Amino acid sequence: MCIPPADKEPAPFFALLGELARRHEPEPGVWGLSMGMSGDYETAIMLGATHIRVGSALFGARG
Repeated sequence: MCIPPADKEPAPFFALLGELARRHEPEPGVWGLSMGMSGDYETAIMLGATHIRVGSALFGARG
C-alpha cells in the first residue's frame, strides 16, 4: 500500500512502489498494488495500481 505525503506530488511514490513490486515478482504475496485515493487515483492507475481507495469521493469528507 502506498499513501504519499499529502503535500507532495504522488507520482514518484507510486512509480517507486511499482518498481519495487516488479523487482519482487513473482514473490508470494506480491500480486497487486494498493495505491491512490480519491484525489490521485487517476495517477495511481496510470502507474499500475490494482486497488484504489475512493471513500471520500463516494461518501464525502470525514466530519
